[in-house]
Amino acid sequence: MDSRFFVRAAATLAVALAAALACVWLHTPLPWMLGPLIATSALSLLGAPTQSWTPLRNAAQWAIGVALGLYFTPEVTALVLQLWWAILLAIVWALLLGWGFGRWLHGVLRGRMPGGPKELRATSYFAGAIGGASEMTLLAERAGARTDLVAAAHSLRLLLVTLLLPVAFAWLGLHGSDPTLPGARVVRLPGLGLLVLATLAGAWLLARTGRANPWFLGALLVAMGLTMAGIQLSAMPQAFTNAAQLVIGVSLGVRFRAEFVHTAPRWLLAVTVGTVGMIVLCAGFAVLLAWATGLSAATLVLGTSPGGIAEMAITAKVLQLGVPVVTAFQVCRLVAVLMLVEPLHRWGWLR
Repeated sequence: MDSRFFVRAAATLAVALAAALACVWLHTPLPWMLGPLIATSALSLLGAPTQSWTPLRNAAQWAIGVALGLYFTPEVTALVLQLWWAILLAIVWALLLGWGFGRWLHGVLRGRMPGGPKELRATSYFAGAIGGASEMTLLAERAGARTDLVAAAHSLRLLLVTLLLPVAFAWLGLHGSDPTLPGARVVRLPGLGLLVLATLAGAWLLARTGRANPWFLGALLVAMGLTMAGIQLSAMPQAFTNAAQLVIGVSLGVRFRAEFVHTAPRWLLAVTVGTVGMIVLCAGFAVLLAWATGLSAATLVLGTSPGGIAEMAITAKVLQLGVPVVTAFQVCRLVAVLMLVEPLHRWGWLR
């Protein structure tokens, strides 16, 4: 990486910060994430040389993981464990929904896209699976799918869910229905140092194993373990989580280059329509699950939505919508999808 890379990255962060501050002034929902996301996406699509730096994204994932882990007090953990059956239902729902989305993509675009039948089936299957963009793209490559279309589908899905849900919640006035508080609520400098060291060690160890999302999950697991054990070292400074939201918004926004729109526009249109459909279906499923569990429907919409862990958990944190429940649902789904999607494809199930 030369100096131009860092100049572009710094300029992108400066624009993102300006957008975040503007959104704070305008009182928009999730200003520190949506402002940078919208500004960076727009500039990228216009051809500006926006840039994201991977170590910063890792640091942002770590900060969000720590902040979320602090919510898992013994009382909250007991509540989440009682919801094991609802989480299991949500996993099955996610697998079936992803399969249905993939089948729909295949049916809409069959005969209109280049490639053989096997390649197109694999492409639509992994593009429809509700998992992380990088992980699903890697699995798609192993299956001989078109990785460019799979990556584009997941990037667009995450963008749409991250933009639409917070705006819809703000418009409907859905916030504060489950204001769970973290175990540690005061920043203590000696304790914060120990918390940083412990969670960084957890993230580093998980990264060494080659697992998905190690900086988020490693930090989350360590912070959860400490909080569940009643060890409250320190809260996370609000500035840390604001900066993390900004970087996550930038990391998602820089994916949308000008050539992105010109690559298979029919595919992108189908993904857009399908994603909106999945959001509506997930909302209906969440309402039914809320009736069965007694939890807030808004919380379960975030927990079962086809969005990313960090983005949905941030939304829950800012809007006070049951952070531990949303995090538990999203993390369990991620792990299950990563473990099951490839074997199900290989065995011929769900395709």
